[in-house]
Amino acid sequence: MSVTTRAADSAANPSVPVEPPRPVGRRSGQRVAAGALLVLATVVTFWQVDLRRHQDQQFLAVARPVPAGAVISDADVRVVRVANPSGLALVEADRRDEVVGRTAAVPLAAGSLVVSSQVGPPAWPPAGQALIAVQVGAGRAPAAMSAGAPVVIVVTASAGAEQPGTSPAGQGARLRAVGTVVSVTGTDQVGGQVVTLLLAVQDAEAVASATGDVALVQLGAGQ
Repeated sequence: MSVTTRAADSAANPSVPVEPPRPVGRRSGQRVAAGALLVLATVVTFWQVDLRRHQDQQFLAVARPVPAGAVISDADVRVVRVANPSGLALVEADRRDEVVGRTAAVPLAAGSLVVSSQVGPPAWPPAGQALIAVQVGAGRAPAAMSAGAPVVIVVTASAGAEQPGTSPAGQGARLRAVGTVVSVTGTDQVGGQVVTLLLAVQDAEAVASATGDVALVQLGAGQ
């Protein structure tokens, strides 16, 4: 009513100013936006503080390879700084005494962070799998093959040899199994090397009892 009255007065008297209608909700919207920005700034600040706190933390890492079942020495671990390790059961540097002198439950790779579950009674090889070492001749495996590589193990029978689980084999009969490289050690005078493999128990037994030349074919990731 006041706007109508003022408009009528203005029409009757041009000197009377007319006030424009005030926008509704502008201040309320500004307050909501300011509140949202404040919440966002608080979250970002908390994240930055949390990240700095984790960056200041020190954890244990593996300094050199440790096989499963071996006693972890002081020289086997070193202290590193890790940013934001949330969710990982890492071993803090001040818990070094809880690691040194105990056995490695699984093989520890150099450069990896020490996790609590990796220390304790040996749990290697996993249930249903077995470790086997095979002699691989020169040129019968990729030169750059390393631990963790998935491979196909192919045993080619010598003339007159018979592979287990097959019919009498002539020259060229083969046994094939899939496994994972655990370690590659040594090179003999003719370029051969010993490769430790992780296979299913049945495959490990078959490869161990086979006679002939062993070749390893490295697979790509996910194969």
